[in-house]
Amino acid sequence: MKTNRWFTRSNPLRPQLRIAIAGALVVASAAIAFVAVRPSSAVAQSGPTYNINTLAGKVASLKGTAGLAIRFSAFIEQEAGDINPLTPDGPTLTNGGAGSSVLAPDVTVNQDTLAGPQNETAIAVDPNNPNRIVAGANDYVTITWSCMVGTTPCSALGDGYSGTYYSNDSGATWCCTSSDPQHLGTLIPGVEHLTGGQYDAGGDPSVAFDSQGHVYYAGLGFDRTSPPNTVAVNKGTFDGTGKLTWGQPTFINQTTAPSTLNDKSWIAVDANPTSPFRDRIYVTWTRFVFSAGTGAYVQSPIAVAFSKDGGQTFSTPQLIVGNVLYGQGSRPVVGPDGTVYVFWDGSTRHAALDSTYMVKSTDGGATWSKPLSISTLADIPGLRDTAFRVNSYPAAAAASNGDLYVTWNTEVKDTATTFGGDPDCASFIPGNHVSECHSVAVYSKSTDGGATWSAPALDFTPGNRTAVDYPVTQPAPSAGCTAAQGCDGSILTAPSPTGPVEDVFPAVTVAPNGTVYLAAYRGDVVAPWQSCLAFHTSVFCTTAGPYVNNTKLDYVVNKLGTGESTQTTQPINTRFQFRGGFIGDYTDIATGSDNTYHAFWTDTNNTQTVDWWAGSEFVPNIRANQQDVVIRSGGP
Repeated sequence: MKTNRWFTRSNPLRPQLRIAIAGALVVASAAIAFVAVRPSSAVAQSGPTYNINTLAGKVASLKGTAGLAIRFSAFIEQEAGDINPLTPDGPTLTNGGAGSSVLAPDVTVNQDTLAGPQNETAIAVDPNNPNRIVAGANDYVTITWSCMVGTTPCSALGDGYSGTYYSNDSGATWCCTSSDPQHLGTLIPGVEHLTGGQYDAGGDPSVAFDSQGHVYYAGLGFDRTSPPNTVAVNKGTFDGTGKLTWGQPTFINQTTAPSTLNDKSWIAVDANPTSPFRDRIYVTWTRFVFSAGTGAYVQSPIAVAFSKDGGQTFSTPQLIVGNVLYGQGSRPVVGPDGTVYVFWDGSTRHAALDSTYMVKSTDGGATWSKPLSISTLADIPGLRDTAFRVNSYPAAAAASNGDLYVTWNTEVKDTATTFGGDPDCASFIPGNHVSECHSVAVYSKSTDGGATWSAPALDFTPGNRTAVDYPVTQPAPSAGCTAAQGCDGSILTAPSPTGPVEDVFPAVTVAPNGTVYLAAYRGDVVAPWQSCLAFHTSVFCTTAGPYVNNTKLDYVVNKLGTGESTQTTQPINTRFQFRGGFIGDYTDIATGSDNTYHAFWTDTNNTQTVDWWAGSEFVPNIRANQQDVVIRSGGP
């Protein structure tokens, strides 16, 4: 790896050592801590102070709040840290022969070829043209660019950016690639530095079409080590040849105050031709508030703003949560009559558990109902034998007849027959029984405009993990890995029992013909994975550790009332990139007017060449499995 000696800019994504690459590579692991979760006294009365000028300080404040269930999005937590996105959670950058490309009929959506990660998927279909699809993701492609800005490598200035991609043939092929600031492809313009914007980083994508075929992208813009941050909305227009061009952003709730951070935005557009609010745009997000004096977390209500002029201007933001002041992960949905609903994961001050909440507006977002708890939930602490951050954010959809569906994750007992929130499975309560619980995706339905909701039901059929690739022999004891650390030459056999299949990041869509599709990752495979005990730089591991059990994921769609189908052609190993700690915060699924569904997720089965990476050039090049965003279509 050749690093220019004159390069001095501090970049947490950049490898910190000049290394000539020769032979096999070993990479580092990191443990992800899942912190106690209850907002019974969410406002700290005394305690430490935090430097909330930085993302890292805000994340520390939130994690330092005793009893708080709410966390920043995994994207913000990832951006606040110093984990190199290239780094896997183990001793190798690649899968070897087992998983070197995404296989048909799955289609890789992003078109870059130099191992830049993409994750956190959002997708929408033009209501007038079922062949036209727009997708969004966090896109780190700029940290692989080989261009220069003056004497500084573009890749040294890159970060997580707002990525989009489009298809005019129902997802069979996708556009476009980006290579430098003059050739952005379909990166969103005007938010981050290399796209002509003012912020270090951006992402948290969501996309939606209006009734006229315009598409809108909502995401975040923020700096890592200073306060400025915003919600950004860009409008996209297709020309007669099917080319998509994005306009400049409109910023919502733009701030330089250290005491405020906007997180986890989502967009919905009223594309119903007969709605009195046709083409009104709704954007919701979490408004994190901190004490200006101590930096202590105060609250995180959900806010909304709307636009009546195609995203040129937005209304003054409103807080819509009543006394549910500790929230995250909002999702707006518009019904066929123009009623707009917002769902989120939240809690009142003294609640024992979080709930999936809902509010609605029947006057175009001017006024809102009181919050309604659809169901309590026990926030999931993470899938067994994985390291990536998780959440219990809801996803929702409205049917053409007005029926509403919402899905979320909750922790339930292995023997559960009902699926509301269970305090015995809440990881923050001392003496609980988390070892007897697991994560499931559940859904609820309303047929009366959200007034009442069905009891939560499972999205998928329960099952147990399938064990593969066992047994393996642990490494022999050495100075780097002792017997006490697990390197004792013993045999690691498959766990028995293998344990229940766990679900994470659910999504839902309803086709025009009324067919409901539920989707999520399912942790249905367990296999041995070699850990790493020590690493030399932010990328390369120097001391391989013992083998551990590792849950792999498949992406599964349930056509409600008909059956389930696995979308992935091979399981996803979440240990690749971001040291296994981050594969996004959500997945997505959408349907078009032809009733075809398009499932969209993050996959790690492609292997690509690494050339430039975050300011450093690898000489010779190396190969790595990386996170890509992948689609599969099906139905009706």
